This record gives sequence, structure tokens and C-alpha cells, in this order.
Amino acid sequence: MSDYVIRVVQPEEHRAAHTVFRVTLHVRPTTDGDWSEREPSYELGRTWGAFRDQEIVGSAQSWSSALAVPGGEVVPMALVSRVGVRADHTRRGVLCGLMGAQLGALTEPLATLRATEGAIYGRFGYGVASRYRQVRIRRARARFRPEVPTGRQIRLVSFDQAQELMPPIYNRVASSARPGWVQRPAHWWTNLRLRMDSYSSPVMVAVHTGQDGDDGYALYTVQRGDFSDPDAKTVLELRDLVTLSTEAWAGLWRYLLSVDLVTEVVAKGRPMDEPLEQLFTDRRALNTERINDETWLRIVDVPSALAARRFGLLGVDTTESLVLEVRDAILPENAGSYRIGAEQTDRVTEAADLVLDVDALGELYLGDVTPTALAQAGRLLVVNPNALSLADRLFAVNSAPWCGTDF
Repeated sequence: MSDYVIRVVQPEEHRAAHTVFRVTLHVRPTTDGDWSEREPSYELGRTWGAFRDQEIVGSAQSWSSALAVPGGEVVPMALVSRVGVRADHTRRGVLCGLMGAQLGALTEPLATLRATEGAIYGRFGYGVASRYRQVRIRRARARFRPEVPTGRQIRLVSFDQAQELMPPIYNRVASSARPGWVQRPAHWWTNLRLRMDSYSSPVMVAVHTGQDGDDGYALYTVQRGDFSDPDAKTVLELRDLVTLSTEAWAGLWRYLLSVDLVTEVVAKGRPMDEPLEQLFTDRRALNTERINDETWLRIVDVPSALAARRFGLLGVDTTESLVLEVRDAILPENAGSYRIGAEQTDRVTEAADLVLDVDALGELYLGDVTPTALAQAGRLLVVNPNALSLADRLFAVNSAPWCGTDF
């Protein structure tokens, strides 16, 4: 690392950083036209670069955002993205330097990313905090149960109209969001058009209107098969589905599965506990094709993060608490013992009931896994056996964490 300088990338260097990142993903550099759309997504002072002989060879970026945590609080968070090191400079400590500098400079108590490779980010204190499933539904077999809500009015809108309608609906979700919801920065919506323009088929947006106005939308594309071939499949690919009510959710799924000339509906990133199977008379109409990690969470400020989270299920009162010891090799100020419970979260000097590293705490934080599961895998040390079942109750959540936003 003595040959490299790690520093904040200046505005005139943002495009070079963007090019390096795209090259690490084996993607062509952006065109001048695309860059004019992407440049605003580089927030000042939030991109770190690795330089050798004045040339940028690696970068790590973040955006200011917020995260819904168990209990309903929406907490400031950094969305980490565009992390990469050029192929001729890997395995020299460059990534460690970038990630360490970034973590040390963040002002938000939490950071999250989506990992292209699953073996990298645990060593920087990130843990898998939410997962998703990819489902495929055979339209011919997907007959709705009669008791499923029918929904109200659904209309198709142009993408220009949708860009005005979608953000307000999405932002309203925050007040009742499941853990894992993230605030989408303004440039996320601007760059959505670039992503949609890359698709070969038309982009469609269906909007549901309920009693109090627009309360849900579905963004999708259709990969058309050869209609003259009886064995060819035409697949509707759901890209984004956001709803504020059960009525809107059921209504939009009814709509998606009623589109003519479609053989199958594929949804690539849905919540683990979304009750899709309950919609159909034949549960086998739906097949879960894949389960994958979604967001990775890094707790940057352990005391603040623990204080923001509710411990224990909503509607279930408890006065019990336990002492959790957290280890953090990168941000040692986080290391220490914390008493957590429904009524208090304090830093203490008492002996610990349970001991774990900060990446494991990131996996527990939103409720995706239980302390018992981590203990069974050897990732959580149980000092007081009586505390483990209590920890399961304190970290329990009412719904599975889910982000639903790619970044």
C-alpha cells in the first residue's frame, strides 16, 4: 500500500472513478450523454479513490439515505456502491484501504451495500441483513382464491407520468415500512430512466388507485416469445412493486396475472415472507427459483444503532434485558458491552451474556436471523445459556426484513 494514496475524489475526477468502477464489472465506460445523467449521483466528498502515480485505480462511493429499523424508526444511513479495484491492482491491500477510509469518514450510524461477491465484505464488518426470493408463476395455473381482495381501479401510465407518481407512493411507505426499507435518493429516480432505456422491450407502469388516491404501482417489462410457436414462452418480468395497502397489493398481482399473451410472471426480488402462495387455489402455480442475500449491513456507530432499534415484538411488553459484548477490529470505538432490552439500551461494564463480532450483529439487527442460529454456527459465543432464548425474543421482528431497492 505504500505505493498508493487513498483520498477523497474531487468533482473533476468523478468520471474517472466511474470508469474504473465500470471496468471492474467488465462494462464499457459511460457515453457523454449517459454521464450527464449519472454525474449528479456523485455527492460531494462521498467518493474515495485509490491513486497510484496520480492515476485512479480503485474507488468506493456512498450516498446519504435512511433505513427503516425494527420499531418504526427511520435512521440515517449510507448507501455504499460503486466499489471496485482495477484488475491490475487487486490483492495489494487497496480495497482494505478504501473501505477503511470510507468507514472512518461516515457520519451515519449505519451503512449498507449489495455485494457482487459474497466472500468480500464480512471482513469489513458487513453482515447479510436481508434476503429475497425470485419467484416464477405459471399464469395458466394461477387461479385466485375467491376471498382474495379484487382491488380497485388500475390504469397504465406513461413512464414520464410514472416518474412523477412513483416517488410519492414509495416515500409514503416509510411510515409503515417493514425493516430494511431504504430512502431512495433523488438521483435514484433520475437514473431509473437510464436503467429502463437499456431494456429491449417496452417498460410498463400500472398504478392502483384506492379510496384515498394512488396507493401502489407495478413497473414491469415483457419478454415476448414467438406467438406462432405453441412451446414458446412470453414472460412478464416484474421490476418494482410498491403498495400501501393489502387492497393495492392484491389488486396489482391480479392485474399482472391477467395480462394477455403472457405465459409466466417472474419477480426477481420479493420479500421472503410475501404470502403469494396464499393467493392461489393451486400453490404449485408458483415456484421459488432462488433465494439470495439482498442487503449487507455495517453498523458504524453501535451505541446509536442499538438505541434506534426496538427490542421485542410490537405489541408484546417485556422488561427483560441482557448484556451483549460487541467486537469490532476496524472501528474499535464500537467494541464493548451493551445492555439491550425493550426499555433500555446502555453501554455498561458488566460481564457479557453473549459475545459476537460486529458483522454478526449486522445480521441480527433487522431480524433476518436469530441469535440461536448464529450460536449454532459458532458465530455467537454464549456465556450465559439462559440469555439465548431471551435474545431470540428481543431480536424478533413482526415481518421479514426487505429492501426492494437496487443501488
